[in-house]
Amino acid sequence: MTDSQERILTLLKQIDREISAQDLYIELRRQNQSLGLTTVYRTLKTLKLKGVVQTRSLSRGESLYSLAQTQQHYLTCLGCGQSIPIEDCPICEKKAQLNQSQNFKIYYHTLEFFGLCPSCRHQLEIGVEIRA
Repeated sequence: MTDSQERILTLLKQIDREISAQDLYIELRRQNQSLGLTTVYRTLKTLKLKGVVQTRSLSRGESLYSLAQTQQHYLTCLGCGQSIPIEDCPICEKKAQLNQSQNFKIYYHTLEFFGLCPSCRHQLEIGVEIRA
């Protein structure tokens, strides 16, 4: 594993939450660990291909990265962009079956439902423009 991969993995373990590549870059600089932003993106891509890091794209186009040890399941509001974690996942039971039947190495999966949260839905109902 390269030095940049080690540093990014260490930081992801420390923060233990999803983070954007830009915020990861800022946090590395704050800790006096200089890595270029391009190197951060390239390293995240490599770690993702190795199955160590997972990514989730938000409705506004930003990608969030985290360690691949946890499955991610969300209700995501298209109005305000809020992501609400959900616990139940019908796909988890299928993972081993798909690994075997399709001869496909699954590192992680995401399950995300898109819609409107109660606040944005209320704003829409009363005719207020939703601003993300």
